[in-house]
Amino acid sequence: MKAYVFPGQGAQFTGMGLDLYEKSPLAKEYFEKANSILGFSITDIMFQGTAEQLKETKVTQPAIFLHSVILAKVLGDSFQPEMVAGHSLGELSALVANGVLSFEDGLTLVSKRALAMQKACEIAPSTMAAVLGLEDTIVEETCAEIDGVVVAANYNCPGQLVISGETSAVEKACAALTAKGAKRALLLPVGGAFHSPMMEPAREELAAAIEATQFSTPSCPVYQNVTATAITNPAEIKKNLMIQLTAPVKWTQSVQQMIADGATEFIEVGPGNVLQGLVKKIDRAAVTSSAIF
Repeated sequence: MKAYVFPGQGAQFTGMGLDLYEKSPLAKEYFEKANSILGFSITDIMFQGTAEQLKETKVTQPAIFLHSVILAKVLGDSFQPEMVAGHSLGELSALVANGVLSFEDGLTLVSKRALAMQKACEIAPSTMAAVLGLEDTIVEETCAEIDGVVVAANYNCPGQLVISGETSAVEKACAALTAKGAKRALLLPVGGAFHSPMMEPAREELAAAIEATQFSTPSCPVYQNVTATAITNPAEIKKNLMIQLTAPVKWTQSVQQMIADGATEFIEVGPGNVLQGLVKKIDRAAVTSSAIF
């Protein structure tokens, strides 16, 4: 069974999507539609912008979404997913790819998500840190012992967990985790504490937008970040997406469940190959590749 996986924030690069735009009239049509929906020329920034411009939240998230979704669209009949999953932002790409959301609604939600997260980041100093080489339970227990807000946010692969919360609490957690034997516990260059209680204002704002959006029955199950299980009920998909911003990304558990449910090949759709690397660390025997137009 083919599992298609969609990357999240951090996968962007200058020039992303330009080959699709130049080679495919269908891709060009979707990119131009995106410029119109967003109200600015995101293609100019994607194709010729600097790394700094691409890092702006209002650009990064739509750019990665567009690269992934438009690539899936131009693959045509060769794109036949039997299961999909996306890492954080990538879940919205996955939901367009399997027919739950229209292209227009997906892009609108991604844009609202990015702006809501940016606003939440400005409320209080917050950050994230990568913790390498410790059991998940040790990281979880240590975070629970720290004064202030700090939680496990991204279960990326065994031995790699990202924590998230108030800057001071994350710094204290890093020191405590290093003392407990972490190979590394380093702050990440991010704008705020994603997938933590610090994103509650963004969750509320995005939930209202999700509530007002039409969700259709998917063509195949989506393994959602919040549950790490196969979901096909549109109402359930909607509910899980609403709480995703303040809940952890259970990527390790999602991939393990996909394999248990019969996934034999993982195909990454979008910029970069980060997810392929994570899948290999979760299961060395897994077959991985990039979707190519």
